Amino acid sequence: MEGEDKPKRRRHRSLSEDEHKLWKAVVKDTRPLSRGKIIPIPEHGVAPTKAAGPKIAPVPKPVSSVPRIRSVPEIVKLAPAPPPLNTLDRRTSQRLARGQIEAEARLDLHGMRQDEAQPALLHFLTRTRAGGLRCVLVITGKGESPFARHTLHSTRYHEASDHSGVLRSALPQWLGEPQFRVQVSGFQPAHPRHGGGGAFYVWLRKR
Repeated sequence: MEGEDKPKRRRHRSLSEDEHKLWKAVVKDTRPLSRGKIIPIPEHGVAPTKAAGPKIAPVPKPVSSVPRIRSVPEIVKLAPAPPPLNTLDRRTSQRLARGQIEAEARLDLHGMRQDEAQPALLHFLTRTRAGGLRCVLVITGKGESPFARHTLHSTRYHEASDHSGVLRSALPQWLGEPQFRVQVSGFQPAHPRHGGGGAFYVWLRKR
């Protein structure tokens, strides 16, 4: 219609030299987008960024103030008990009582104190057993006792209460101790020609 105003076309003008410099400064740090990639622009003209929320440190697990100790069963290895003293077999005991078996070695403790005689006896028995001997003679002395004149008394005579020979009374007790039982299997009083009531036949264990 003749009375209506037609929209005026916008004329494109060339940029001035200052505008060219400003544009170059704006696009200096920009990078071209890959082909086909479109980034939506929000209403305010700023690209959306991922909001960085506050960093929350992980809560550590509660640790008990007292450390847990695993109970480990204790393994205690007990040393085997030494074998007990045995009475000699009847035939051997009779031959010893009759003096038919000769001792392979002898030790004379007569005149020693107990603290000297006991280690000397243990050393003697250990050495002779290591040498493969079986029957040894240990002389203690008779002392003042009616049993001193006995020749064929019982092998249990040393349990009598009226013995006065100190070493003769002590020797059966020593031979019953563990360190002696390892070496000795049995003992009995000697024949009169080997010392009688003042000496003992000691039978050693086999190696």
